[in-house]
Amino acid sequence: MAKTSSYWQEEYVPAQEYQTKVAYFCMEYAVDQSLKIYSGGLGFLAGSHLRSAFQLKQNFVAVGMLWKYGYYDQARHADQSLRVQFTEKHYPFLVDTGIKVTVQIHNNPHVYVKAYYLPPHVFGTAPLYLLSTDLPENDHLARTITERLYDNNTDTRIAQSIVLGIGGGKVIEALGGADMYHINEGHALPLAFYLKNNKFKTEKELRKHFVFTTHTPELAGNEEHNAFKLNEMRFFEKDLSTQEILQITNGHPSLNYTVTALRCAKLANGVSKLHGEVARDMWKDYENICKIIHITNAQDKEYWSDKDLIKAWEKDDKKAFTARKQQLKKELFDIVADQTGKLLKPDVLTIVWARRFAAYKRPDLILRFKERFLKLVQNTKTPIQIIWAGKPYPLDNGAVHTFNSLVQETKNLPNCAILTGYELRLSHDLKLGSDVWLNTPRRPREASGTSGMTAGMNGGVNVSIFDGWICEFVKHGLNGYTVSPTDMTLPTDKQDDIDATNILDVLENEVIPAYYDKKGKWWEIVKTSIKDVLGFFESDRMADEYYKSLYDAEVK
Repeated sequence: MAKTSSYWQEEYVPAQEYQTKVAYFCMEYAVDQSLKIYSGGLGFLAGSHLRSAFQLKQNFVAVGMLWKYGYYDQARHADQSLRVQFTEKHYPFLVDTGIKVTVQIHNNPHVYVKAYYLPPHVFGTAPLYLLSTDLPENDHLARTITERLYDNNTDTRIAQSIVLGIGGGKVIEALGGADMYHINEGHALPLAFYLKNNKFKTEKELRKHFVFTTHTPELAGNEEHNAFKLNEMRFFEKDLSTQEILQITNGHPSLNYTVTALRCAKLANGVSKLHGEVARDMWKDYENICKIIHITNAQDKEYWSDKDLIKAWEKDDKKAFTARKQQLKKELFDIVADQTGKLLKPDVLTIVWARRFAAYKRPDLILRFKERFLKLVQNTKTPIQIIWAGKPYPLDNGAVHTFNSLVQETKNLPNCAILTGYELRLSHDLKLGSDVWLNTPRRPREASGTSGMTAGMNGGVNVSIFDGWICEFVKHGLNGYTVSPTDMTLPTDKQDDIDATNILDVLENEVIPAYYDKKGKWWEIVKTSIKDVLGFFESDRMADEYYKSLYDAEVK
């Protein structure tokens, strides 16, 4: 294994208040449209964290995976339905560090892992090291480990965690080591076992140097596998006895990544105030877990906000702001026209629903009562237009069906469009071109959500279920709109009925009239929204809070 420290923070000197050397591990990062190694919100959040770490000059380095085919490329079949396409990616701007380490997976003791480097100056991020097993030294099976983000094969998913956790840990040691190791979600959990076996020796010592962020209350997001299978694959870095395995799992045959991370960490955090409460309740019955705090997600102003909109807002120049917003809407509508042939109008209230497609996010909620929906979108007195965008997981048949159903339900509506290719660039254009950012998760399953933050920075007014970050943000009718929380003990169909009714009520009775009939009020809502988003939901605050509340915090 090569020993070098020449790539750690070579392009800036860390600020005095951020001297703790942090190594951050995440499966995905969204830092630029050209680097397609992310799927959705986790990557968007990690990307903003890296940008703010760079802007604040934090002693912070990130480790991720160099996905050969990315997540997938979203295209269309002839009937406009979703087509999943995998295209090999190449990134000449990455630097071959010369660092190559090995990990054991199953009976192969020498799976080679190479580290590529994204220098800070390329996209304005903290240093990022990306790992690949697509090397001539590896056999075919080993080379495929880093092909696809969130591969559906269980063995491959476990192997990916080993590469990120153990391979990434070895790369960081080759770079001189770190003071604090942070796994962002449970994917890199093998790092904890590698550190305990080779660096810190005891659980007590490991805990001083290991922290964890949990991102979702969704069961699918809290991975769990048979512990003996994990051992066979060398998830624990070395071969363990049955007794040692059961000691780690507290006697259970399976190992939950989140629970185990909570047992290894000094501290952990949820990603909003509500999510912190949900996470503490969710895991409270498990023994020997660390304290769970919350650090609310945020997004980077420098990357996401339109400079001209912000300038007009700072000057309270409604005329300039409106003119710029109209221009941004026209640019977005050119994309809509190119993809769908539908011509949207800049002077019409534009509602956007855009994020990862998943059942609990309910992209089709406002279509639940079809006649009422059609009446809303066919009203010519106070017209609206609606845009949807987002990627379903390619093997999530329910989410793919919802996407395709939306295409069919809206194909004859000239003011409703479904877009493909929801990545950083399209997300950016949608945030800048939206008047209303619609958010419809089934509470309390949206741990945080961040898309509405970046829409809010650009004059997109949030209309949302009361969940995630919205609970800390929305002042109804002043900086956005929300609906009363639904009784979560009701059957989900009943919850959906109530939420759909309430969202449509708010749109019909408050949002649309404010936009068309109360221009002064709408402008005040837009201004207040921008002020409140930038006041707390900007990622410099978040990156600073991670240092103060997680990395440098004393556990009491």
